[in-house]
Amino acid sequence: MVTKLLMAGSALRVGDKAPDFEVTSSAGRTLRLRDLLGKKNVVLYFYPGDFTPICTKETCGFRDMLASLGSETTEIIGVSADSDESHRRFASEHNVPFDLVADERRELAKAYGATGFLRDILGKVARKTFVIDKQGRIAAILEGELRASKHVDGVRDALRRLS
Repeated sequence: MVTKLLMAGSALRVGDKAPDFEVTSSAGRTLRLRDLLGKKNVVLYFYPGDFTPICTKETCGFRDMLASLGSETTEIIGVSADSDESHRRFASEHNVPFDLVADERRELAKAYGATGFLRDILGKVARKTFVIDKQGRIAAILEGELRASKHVDGVRDALRRLS
């Protein structure tokens, strides 16, 4: 659930300050970008839906990557328009150790440009991943609908550059 959001004015680019947000994860945890600044890099990924083949592969790829990176330096947050209940089932079934956020009104997705005309009609968000550095700047943006590996590998490369 999105509770507070500072909107971006235009399309986001690498080097831009990431829009701040305050959301509640499906596990009930309050997440604020400003609370992570100076402490962790953030991977904020938007995906169309729980339990779909590509989204499941992407989420499990991030899960496995986090295990090798260590959660001390990286916070991964997955966002879709699915409900909290769907996220809880999805996380449980796939042993997802990071937070998933139900953005049912797509407010966070709109702030990050992870929407579009067709996605809005379908009530979904676009597959779009942001790597945000510890200073709150966007270090990488990955887009692609059909290749989960593009996002997982791109995030891994971006995080290596930030180390």
